[in-house]
Amino acid sequence: QVQLVESGGGLVQAGGSLRLSCAASGRTFSRRAMGWFRQAPGKEREFVAGISWSGGSAYYVDSVKGRFTISRDNVKNTVYLQMNSLKPEDTAVYYCAAALNYYSDPAVRDEYFYWGQGTQVTVSS
Repeated sequence: QVQLVESGGGLVQAGGSLRLSCAASGRTFSRRAMGWFRQAPGKEREFVAGISWSGGSAYYVDSVKGRFTISRDNVKNTVYLQMNSLKPEDTAVYYCAAALNYYSDPAVRDEYFYWGQGTQVTVSS
């Protein structure tokens, strides 16, 4: 069982930055791919970014490439999402997720099984 707690959301103006954090419980964090998803009102949950268990590879949806960076600290059991050049269309609830299987491909959406409670990000124009 993995428990995830996100933090760092908030209100920011377009062009600004935020860093989301997700703290994970348990001893298996370092073996699991981690991801960030988001869901805007009336829309389906979107896979935003994923990072491998080692941090050696990452996946990004096209709309955030060059603006968002996912990273992890396997000592602190924490994954981060640095979001720069934010746009109003980035407004959503952001969810942290952990893969079910060890050492899985971080780009495979269906691998993610454990979820945090979400943190709201609002970008004003």
